[in-house]
Amino acid sequence: MANITFSGPTLPKNVTVYAVADNKTLLSVAKKNDIAIPFQCQDGECGSCLIKVTYLGDNKPKAIHLTDKEKLTLSVNGKLSKQVLEEAEVNDMPPPFRLACQYLVQDEDILVEFTGEPGVEIDLRR
Repeated sequence: MANITFSGPTLPKNVTVYAVADNKTLLSVAKKNDIAIPFQCQDGECGSCLIKVTYLGDNKPKAIHLTDKEKLTLSVNGKLSKQVLEEAEVNDMPPPFRLACQYLVQDEDILVEFTGEPGVEIDLRR
């Protein structure tokens, strides 16, 4: 089981849901729980479901590979530098920005931040 906490200006307060790691995307978990993460294509090509993921707890984040579509979309939108991509691929350190339609839920607790506006990022300096 994973505790997923959603945070965004379209929510009156943070919402934590429990999810089973069963190859469901984060977007499908959000939709099932009536959390309005913006989306359009649902296929990793448009970037409208951009989210920031923070891993909670003391354990090292699990390796969650980036799909080729996600790599391309995040790179084109300036959210995935070569250095961050190398960290993800070589050292299994997931990048902070992901696409909710491509992110597969794992058995770990995470904070998912989104702005409520398609493709607009949450400030990393927070």
